[in-house]
This record gives sequence, structure tokens and C-alpha cells, in this order.
Amino acid sequence: MNRKTLVLTAAAVLLTPALAACGSATGGGAGGGAIVVGTTDRFEAADYAPAPFDPAYAYDAGTWNVLRQTVQTLMHIPRGGGEPVPEAAEDCRFTDESNESYRCTLREGLQFSSGDPLTAQDVKFSIERTLKINDENGPAVLLSTLDTIETKGDDTVVFHLKTPDATFPYKLSTPAAGIVSSKKYQGGALRPGFDVDGSGPYTMKAEVKDNQLVRAVFTKNDKYKGDLKLKNDKVELRSFADSAAMGEALEDGDIHMMSRSLSPAQIDELAGNPPKGVKLVPMPGLEIRYLGFNTEAPAVKEKAVRQAIAATVDRSALLDKVYGKAAEPLYSLVPSSVGGHVNSFFNKYGGEPDASAAAALLRRADVATPVKLTLNYTTDHYGDGTAAEFEALKAQLNATKLFDVTVQGTPWADYRPAQKKGEYAVYGLGWFPDFPDADNFLAPFLEEGNFLNTPYANGTVRNKLIPESRRTGDRTVAAQTFGRIQDIVAEDVPVLPLWQAKQYVAARDGITGVEWSVNSISDLQLWELGRGVSG
Repeated sequence: MNRKTLVLTAAAVLLTPALAACGSATGGGAGGGAIVVGTTDRFEAADYAPAPFDPAYAYDAGTWNVLRQTVQTLMHIPRGGGEPVPEAAEDCRFTDESNESYRCTLREGLQFSSGDPLTAQDVKFSIERTLKINDENGPAVLLSTLDTIETKGDDTVVFHLKTPDATFPYKLSTPAAGIVSSKKYQGGALRPGFDVDGSGPYTMKAEVKDNQLVRAVFTKNDKYKGDLKLKNDKVELRSFADSAAMGEALEDGDIHMMSRSLSPAQIDELAGNPPKGVKLVPMPGLEIRYLGFNTEAPAVKEKAVRQAIAATVDRSALLDKVYGKAAEPLYSLVPSSVGGHVNSFFNKYGGEPDASAAAALLRRADVATPVKLTLNYTTDHYGDGTAAEFEALKAQLNATKLFDVTVQGTPWADYRPAQKKGEYAVYGLGWFPDFPDADNFLAPFLEEGNFLNTPYANGTVRNKLIPESRRTGDRTVAAQTFGRIQDIVAEDVPVLPLWQAKQYVAARDGITGVEWSVNSISDLQLWELGRGVSG
């Protein structure tokens, strides 16, 4: 979430607590009102983000969570994870042994929420539209292996791929392949504002003030035909300025559940001493955090500098100081719970910081010390712990006397464009995967046209290993190739993985389905929430 990725919200302006916390969730018994879910994701329609909910533009976890409720895809990830299964489609499969031709047959009687029929031509229009617009912040890169789309009648779509891609079914489960109508969306231009029209389980009404989304109200779409089973008729997603304001709203009964992101302090408090009627629910999570390097920047162009940082960072101490129960150390871009993971950074640099090894690396490369660096982070995008995290990293590096580090925080609206332009030598980012496969933790950082816009390019990885890993549908067969890629990353250090998040939500008693409301890739599954006696 790209998200991203891209896993990244499109907005940067904070909502005030008074604006974000208006309204009340109390007084609604079973079937007596919307289930209200809090989030610290914030959404703005502005010059730098004109169309936050257009599938051809949206490429972050927050906006995708809106689209997953409203815009249907051919495939979807099951409630408990695993390989994608048909959603708008009745059946999808590769029709050749080389994984280069993929055919989908649509469910009978599909309609957009407007009542207009949804046909194979709409699928073709939608995906070709994303590729045609090819917004620099958008998800078109996910569909880079797609060559042409063929329709056969109104119910069959055939995707012809440029190269074998066993991950293509996963890509069809993302909002990058969301199905929209040509009556509502132009083929060559983004749809500005917050309106969303699709064929998903809900319709959405946006409440907006000063170009900022105050709340999104999702109402059951009676025209919906798909694989999902709705446990409610209405859900409201309400945006808060910070996790503290969201937590107060939950305790006061103004909301029923809070999702991303709970602060580390909230997780500790709710785990040990929750307010009456509130429960903390842990669930698997695949969000990762890392340092990225502009490998052409003078300060870190020498590989030995990046390797010395890798040898110096103390992940366990960082997490003990800042994140506690909310995270665990990560020694690869691929999380430990994803098939194909290898602890490549642990294997190369060890699990404990080694200033002597770092000094030797710099000495052999004839790098003068202390190396002056600025660690850049965003002040308003990844939650309450980011500033403290970067201060801790600074202290660790400076303590070795090998580095002279300062930190610089920047609002997301300025931070992400500057990072993509190469203005930062070292920067912090997070990644919410588009789908739960090792490919999606490696290719978005390493292939041509990657999410980071990095100058780093390894020909063996780009031209041989990534294509090789996509040839087989048996992902265990691809594990050896994934391991080689991870080892190359640990050697060259274009990025430095730091930690993998643990995922939590908190909810009031009487709300059921909470344990299914967020899946491992942080997709909100609001249709799982209901009212009744919760466990």
C-alpha cells in the first residue's frame, strides 16, 4: 500500500479533534444505526491529490480501504488470507502452462450501484484507463506485466501478459484493477473530489469540509452481487486527528471500533488495563518500516556507508524504546510470516550492533569519519512514534562516533514529492503490501519504475530474478529465487529494513466480527462487522 503501498495516505492536513470527532455512535441498538469505525487516516482533495478515491490515482492503504468497500474487483483475498478467489468473477484461471494468458468469466447479472449493467467491456475500460492515465502517484506500475485485454461477449475477459506472471491474480484483487463505469469516469482523466461509484458491497456518501473528508458513510448496496456476505447495513468511517482523540471517542462510546493506527502507549494500556466494555484484538499484520537510500547522493553513494549503518542499527533497542508490543525486528524486506522470507540482514550483519565491524567497513573503503548524514522522516503520516524512532536512530549512530547525524521532519505533502525527486540521501518510509506474496515486498522497491524512484538498479535482480520468480504458480518453488534477491539487497543496502508491525484494533462490547474486520495486509473488511454478543 504501494501502498502502498504503497501503503501511504494521500492527505497531510490534520483534522482538528472538534471536526473529526463530531457525532455520536451511542443509542443505536442492533440494526439501530451505523457501526462507527475510527481511523487516523486523513484524506484531502488538493492540487497534489486531486482525486483521492479514483482507482487510477489511489495507491495507499487509507484510500484503498475506501475503495475496497465500494469498487468491485474480479478477485479478492479471502477473509482469513491466502490465495485470491473470485469476487466479481465467477471463475478466473490461467489458460496456458507459462502463466501468460489469464481468463475471467463474470458473475451473471452484475450491476453498478446506479443499476447499469456491468460487463466485460467495463472491466477492459477500467484497467486500460488506469494504464492510460498512468499517474505518477498511482498504481499503474502494478499492472506492468499486462500487454492487452480481450473481451469475448459480455461476460468473458482475457488478459494477455508480456511475460509470465503468477502473481497476476493477486494484482486483479487490488483497487488498481477496480471496475468503474465509463458513464461516471472519463477514459483519459482523473475524477476529482471524493465521489465513488462502483458495484461493491456498499455505496459511499462523503461528508466534506474545507476539502477534507470528515466522514465516509457506507450503506449496503442492494445491487451488489459478489462473494462477500454483509453482516450490517451501514458503517461509518470517521477520521481523527490522532490516536489519542480516537481513543477518547472509543472510551466515550462515540465510536464502536478504532483501527489504524493505535499508538504504542494505547496498545500497552489496552492490553493491561482496558476501559470497561472495550477489548483489544491482536491480528496478523504485514506492514514494514525501513530506511531508504538515494544511492547517488554523495553522503551514501559509497556502499560501505550503507553497510556500516546496517551493522550499527540496534533494532531490538529501537523497538524497546519506542514501539514496545507494537512491532518486532525485521531483517529482510520480506516479513517473517511471508513465504520466501530469509533473514538476510541478520545473516550478513548479525543481530547485535557491531561498531567495530562498521568501522572496518568504512576504513577499507577509505571513508572519512564521522560521516555526516541527515535522516529524514515525515511528521504526520505514520503515527505518533515516528519522531521518537528517528531520534533513537540518531542516538544509536552518533554513539559510535562514526557518524554525525541530524534528523529532519517534514509534512507528508512535501515529504513524498521531495523523496521521489531524490532530495533526501536517507529517508524513512513504510509499506503496506498490495498482496501477501514475497514478490510485493521486493519488486516495488527494485524493478524499473519502482515505488521509491530509486537510482539503484541491479541488472541480475531486475532482468533475471524477478521475472524468474513470477514464472511458477507454486510460490514455494520461487522461494529460492526470493532468497537470492534478499541476499543481494543485504549486500548492496539500497534499503534497510527495520521492523515489522503487529496489528491491533480495539472495539466496544456488542460489536461482532472484529477479528475479521482487518486482514493481514491491513485491508478494512467492514462487511464483517455486526451487532450482538461479542466474544
